[in-house]
Amino acid sequence: MTKSTTPARTLTATDGIEIAVYEAGPPEGPTVVLIHGYPDDHHVWDGVVTLLADRFHVVTYDVRGAGNSGRPKNTAAYRISQLIEDLHTVLATTAPDGAHVLAHDWGSICVWEAVTDPRFATGIHSLTSISGPSLDMLGVWMRRVRHHPRAIAAQLRRSAYTLAFQLPVVPELAVKAGLVARVVAASSRPGEPAGTPAHTVTVGDAVDGIGLYRANLARRVLRPRPRSTVIPVLVLAPVDDVNISVAAQTEPPAPFAANLRTQQIEGNHWVITQRPAVVAERFTTFIDDLAGSR
Repeated sequence: MTKSTTPARTLTATDGIEIAVYEAGPPEGPTVVLIHGYPDDHHVWDGVVTLLADRFHVVTYDVRGAGNSGRPKNTAAYRISQLIEDLHTVLATTAPDGAHVLAHDWGSICVWEAVTDPRFATGIHSLTSISGPSLDMLGVWMRRVRHHPRAIAAQLRRSAYTLAFQLPVVPELAVKAGLVARVVAASSRPGEPAGTPAHTVTVGDAVDGIGLYRANLARRVLRPRPRSTVIPVLVLAPVDDVNISVAAQTEPPAPFAANLRTQQIEGNHWVITQRPAVVAERFTTFIDDLAGSR
């Protein structure tokens, strides 16, 4: 991934952190906001942006702690409540009439919170979620162990690495030693032909993004307080994702999302870079279906 893009604009978040925002496509087109996860920046969407920009006003931004955005020094600044304030700022500036949101990994985890917040009832027209379930909904789902013990056990195995991210110092050392880069590279191979380039990691983004895990994971999963949403949601669940299972993506939101669609897609956790055409096609079909139903 090239790292030279200049932000179209820099916005100031409610706590003073700067957010680097990028735009493509016709300004008069319907807006879609693309939000990346860990340990990425906005470039993870480059292939999808190219495919959507003929039709949509496409907005991407570097989440705090990544890319050209500001890097908070305290863990509390990475709480989901602050991250959705950042999204609110981006929407207010780039999409005053609202936008569809396409989000991956931690980007999606945060937008699940936004679509259950009444302030976003008109600001977010739809959510397409990839590899990032609501932590609160996931926490409730994991308490129903009697109903699906194997699925929960499987997800706990996949999530074991997140426990290490709660420790002081250790995860930062693992990033600097290249361990996280090797794990990410391995997770980008399932389901792809031999010779597929491995997903890469930027050390600074990987170190600073650890704050996402420390600020949110335990408090959300162990003490879940999920809320419901009527905003249309499409969950795209990659079948070869080694970090989050299909079940953990598609089952937790069912009791809380009144307008929910779920689809399994070929690919692994990094499907948005490896198969951008699949992501773009499923997203645009979803948007067209919503327009038709209206």
